[in-house]
Amino acid sequence: MFEEILGLPAHVLVVHAVVVLVPLLAVLAIAYVALPRWRHRLDWALGLLAVAAPLTAFVAVESGEAFADALVARGFQGPILDQIFEHSRYGDILFRIVVPLGIVAILLLVATSEHPRVPRLPALVVPVLGVAVVALSIAALVYVYLTGHSGATAVWSTTL
Repeated sequence: MFEEILGLPAHVLVVHAVVVLVPLLAVLAIAYVALPRWRHRLDWALGLLAVAAPLTAFVAVESGEAFADALVARGFQGPILDQIFEHSRYGDILFRIVVPLGIVAILLLVATSEHPRVPRLPALVVPVLGVAVVALSIAALVYVYLTGHSGATAVWSTTL
């Protein structure tokens, strides 16, 4: 299921969505925390990205595992496999950061929504969620860089 899209390795295509959506989620989530006056304009985009970014990260991890298995089956070995496995480790960590980031961002949206069905929450809930969102966003930005850089290094260091 995660091997190919139109004859190309799915991972090669899906990673582009991750490289765009995860940083967008991180930056928008930080803006949502830092700019409370703009929350009503950012909430819909933050909600969409809080769902879409973890989904694309999941597909990237699954397609990356399928791609790595295909490379091993083709006989790839040595330093390139070490680079691929390093890239895979970074991708797994990124996924484990993006999922909680999406969840905490949605919780922050709910906590700040002022919807009548949302019960009155303790005063510390929004600041604690804000700190969690900012910390997870920074971690996501770091790991999207590390994952992308290690993947690009694995590809370009062997083809040149």
